[in-house]
Amino acid sequence: MSGDSSATSYDAWHASLEVNAGADDPWYQLVRRQLDLPRDVAGRRILEIGAGRGGFACWLATRSPAPAEIVAVDYSGVAVEKGRAYSKAEGIGGITWETGDIQAIAHADASFDTVVSCETIEHVPDPAKAVSELARVLKPGGRLFLTTPNYLGSLGLYRAYLRLRGRRFTEVGQPINQLTLLPRTLYWVRRAGLSSERIAGEGHYLLAPGNPPRRIRWLDFDLLKWFALHVVIVARKSAL
Repeated sequence: MSGDSSATSYDAWHASLEVNAGADDPWYQLVRRQLDLPRDVAGRRILEIGAGRGGFACWLATRSPAPAEIVAVDYSGVAVEKGRAYSKAEGIGGITWETGDIQAIAHADASFDTVVSCETIEHVPDPAKAVSELARVLKPGGRLFLTTPNYLGSLGLYRAYLRLRGRRFTEVGQPINQLTLLPRTLYWVRRAGLSSERIAGEGHYLLAPGNPPRRIRWLDFDLLKWFALHVVIVARKSAL
């Protein structure tokens, strides 16, 4: 799929959705629990890439003490315009809105104190390149908060089942859906020169034909994080 056609697909997908003002999706909740607000947010220059329609960037901008600046980037121009319009309507400042590609981030090396990327690298042609770019723009001593699905659990089995049936796994409206696995994602992070400080995961699902996935919350404990669908890797760039 060409860049133009994938951008068109993502524009159409974002056009059908509203801003998640509460930033309460499972991946955002994971990041929120791992963020150290004084260390990672207060007075920091923050990049959120794959920011979508901007709900999480707006949530970050309203923390106190406030960040110095948030740069919110998404591949979809429609998503960026929705985020910009929402922040303006709500009187939320301190956010610079940009359209860009996570595989070729248009910022200098070591230009951000904190980098956040949620549910994005699985939707690009080269996830490993995307992770290396996240590491490149992170300042020494800064931290990356990275989420991407972990298909080591029941959803991975479902993908394998579809493959055996000659069918393709898709997320509605998403033209690219890479098979991301927690050990593989960790490898990309470490190969990019970052050290993982914390891994957290939740989200175990029971699948039944003809029914939506049913979440089994009592399985959400630390020992089973390697099989959880929703995971966050907190990684740090070594100080010089």
